[in-house]
Amino acid sequence: MAFANDTHGKLDDAQAQIARLRDQVEALMKDRITPAMTDFAGRAESAVHTASDAVKGQAQMVSGRVKEQPLIALMIAAAVGWVIGRVMR
Repeated sequence: MAFANDTHGKLDDAQAQIARLRDQVEALMKDRITPAMTDFAGRAESAVHTASDAVKGQAQMVSGRVKEQPLIALMIAAAVGWVIGRVMR
């Protein structure tokens, strides 16, 4: 009977320790991990917007150049196509 009481006590102690550890992990997630992930997501979103704006600006610049000098743009496109065709053979 004493063995059963001792085992039951150890089981209760282990369950209490697990509950405390679970609470500590939840507190850590709430206090440290979640804000860090939110900050990271905000920085990643900002970087995506910056890159997107840069790409749009470059595309507008190229589009303007093509409109200003369509013959040169056509020759460049033909040369690039020829080079790609030679490489793919």
